[in-house]
Amino acid sequence: MGCCAAGALAISEPLFSSGLTTDNTGEHMIYIGVDWASDHHDVCVMAEDGSVLTECRISDTLDGVNRLRSLASHHDDQSGAVAVGIETAHGLMPRALVVAGYEVYAVNPLAASRYRERHTVSGAKSDAADARMLANLVRTDRLNHRRYVPDSDLVEELRVLTRSHKDLIWAKQRHLNQLRTALRQYYPGIHVAFPELSSEALMVLRRAPTPAQGRTLTAAQILAALRQGGRQRRLRERADAVREALRLPQMETSPALTSAYGRTVSGEVAVLIALGDEIASLEAHVCQRFEQHSDAPILSSMPGLASVLGARLLAEFGDSPSRYVDAKARKGYAGTAPITRASGTKTLVLVRRARNNRLVDACSRWAFSSLTSSPGARRCYDAKRRRGQSHNEALRALANRWVGILHGCLQHHQTYSEQVAWPVPSEVAA
Repeated sequence: MGCCAAGALAISEPLFSSGLTTDNTGEHMIYIGVDWASDHHDVCVMAEDGSVLTECRISDTLDGVNRLRSLASHHDDQSGAVAVGIETAHGLMPRALVVAGYEVYAVNPLAASRYRERHTVSGAKSDAADARMLANLVRTDRLNHRRYVPDSDLVEELRVLTRSHKDLIWAKQRHLNQLRTALRQYYPGIHVAFPELSSEALMVLRRAPTPAQGRTLTAAQILAALRQGGRQRRLRERADAVREALRLPQMETSPALTSAYGRTVSGEVAVLIALGDEIASLEAHVCQRFEQHSDAPILSSMPGLASVLGARLLAEFGDSPSRYVDAKARKGYAGTAPITRASGTKTLVLVRRARNNRLVDACSRWAFSSLTSSPGARRCYDAKRRRGQSHNEALRALANRWVGILHGCLQHHQTYSEQVAWPVPSEVAA
């Protein structure tokens, strides 16, 4: 079977590859725990037998990193490996440790909290104790945790750009909600003219933030506002309809409140217009940088994936070839694969809660978009619905299939093939 179908297979293996390329059995190692904070870090250096070699606090600066490296080299007198446990994979510190040649394990804070409870029941906690706990964790249990492997500089750049782009979209939606709420308090006529607060509505509101000003707008002014908002067809007809809607009788509040709301709306409109311009500019930059990545043709060949959504998936999945041991690992990280809770005679299949929410959002949008461009995806979704699954359940299952298919295509460096990914059943073909 071809690459895409093979990528959809899921076998029982660890969620992530450990990242260890050599067998360190018998090799001298030291272990470092770093309790990360915003301006300083507590550090514990531990020997192979679990004895603490030294403890200190370093600053979140270049001097702090150099001091940590000096401590490691001082105790690593047999030129062995250094394993570091830290509760974050973001920021300058983890990358600096990887550049130094250390094995860095980004330990989930929840896992670290549970590990702490294995060694103390009193509830006591301190930064120094957490550093010791992390050092001991990588000494005894590091093979069960994910080794931090940085992505390429281009993917790191895309991650910053795509997250900023999404944050701006969320911010714009929040401001739209605030604007809609304010308009309902004093300017109901604008909702008659514009049921949806589109860019055309913003341009009209910029010229007439109050009902009185809306009634004085001429057809030429409305026409100019619509054109500036991006409308190109049936301009004259639409301008007349907006002018008529703004002049209809409507409930109004006191002049003082109207003036206050008008000033508030003017500010919201200015913010929304600026956000729209910045979103468009950032989107163009995201598309440009995405197309420069070697995996862009593969992602772009997938049904339902355009440049922006493809860039989000690439940025969140990363491009390290050793990060996912198989399709099941990628599905688990994507949050699309369900989890099973079994105890005695009771078994539950549940949605995975520990997940990357940005990646879940991107996969869900991808699955929905593919329904109109992939016959195989449509068949899969319809089959799930016929079995009684809800829209969200069927969409999540479809997204899970897509992630497996994507994994196979990336592993084999081949573009998408509908016939290989979704073989037509014989009864359908007949």
